[in-house]
Amino acid sequence: MSDSEIFEDIRLTADVDAIRPDGRVLLIERGWPPFQGDWALPGGHVDPGEDDLVAAVRELREETGVHVAPGDLRQIGAFAAPGRDPRGRYVTIAYAVSVPVGTAAHAKDDAADARWWPLDDLPQLAFDHADIIAKAADR
Repeated sequence: MSDSEIFEDIRLTADVDAIRPDGRVLLIERGWPPFQGDWALPGGHVDPGEDDLVAAVRELREETGVHVAPGDLRQIGAFAAPGRDPRGRYVTIAYAVSVPVGTAAHAKDDAADARWWPLDDLPQLAFDHADIIAKAADR
């Protein structure tokens, strides 16, 4: 088999680093494998034909009830390291958004819990979400 005949299934996701001015980040507790029970940024699969920015807004709303406008998000970057997800090759486009203190969040959809965490006291994070949060903080 030549190199041109090797294919890899790659899935596209979008994640959102929602931050309040008081230095708290919104995380969801994963209610399913992989990383069940660990905390993660809200996010998920980009649907067929869907723009990744639209997917980020949708996933944030579906998992936490937090509504933001697409224009309020800024792209942090793409995270595509092999092995970042044990299910296979996943590439995520990560976004950041600032939301007001007092923004309510509630676990919905796939989330077992949703909570605002202080950036200096984060729980065990799933995937490479610590790297995403760190990169967003550097900007």
